Amino acid sequence: MIGMVLAAGAGRRLRPDTDQLPKALLPVHGDTTILDIALGNLASTGITEVVIIVGYAATAIADLVPALERTFGVEITLVYNDRAEEWNNAYSLWLAREYFCRGALLVNGDTVHPKCVEESVLSRGEGHEPPPLGRIIIAVDDVKPLAEEEMKVTLDRDGLITWITKLMDPGQAHGEYMGVTLIEPDAAVALADALEATWRRDPGLYYEDGFAEFARRSGAVLAAPIGVVDWVEVDNHADLERARTIARHCIG
Repeated sequence: MIGMVLAAGAGRRLRPDTDQLPKALLPVHGDTTILDIALGNLASTGITEVVIIVGYAATAIADLVPALERTFGVEITLVYNDRAEEWNNAYSLWLAREYFCRGALLVNGDTVHPKCVEESVLSRGEGHEPPPLGRIIIAVDDVKPLAEEEMKVTLDRDGLITWITKLMDPGQAHGEYMGVTLIEPDAAVALADALEATWRRDPGLYYEDGFAEFARRSGAVLAAPIGVVDWVEVDNHADLERARTIARHCIG
């Protein structure tokens, strides 16, 4: 299994902090960045190879690769999205499709959370045979109050995702997707096809829309409820301040 970090976006709501840097390289605890926390969490699971999907300000990440490899004991491969400032992240994730067949633990490059999230996702699929089209397992916060901005999910009685979208009445949702997913090897082909259908339909769609398409095609999207966990998706400066508080507990 490999790690995968999605770090191609421009982070426009965080300007001027992101005038020259992708969100993933914003510091949240001294010199420690969001990307450092993501890589540390992945390495803590025993992962030794990580694919980082880059786009906006890609050179800033590329320049750090040797130091990151030494710090976290991982081998890093960069996948470049030259349309990251025009298209949304369904296309970004699809560009890394050749790695899905190895099994991939995907982390959004703009979330700060403790490593127990990755551990919960990995343990959720243990002891179960994957369905015919394969399975992905997503971390879901089933505790926090929801609003309009969150990537919301609904679940069936077996914990499978029936819908995932921001465009959902928060009162109808069962939780929020936290930006951490285990892509099991058997899901590689069907998920890649679903992502391609999604971005070709509309390049402005999210990769979570690709997950919804995968589920619609009878792929299994299983929720891993995380319970009470202090975490944040960094979309704006208020989120960044909160990330700096949370990061102190994610390090070491």
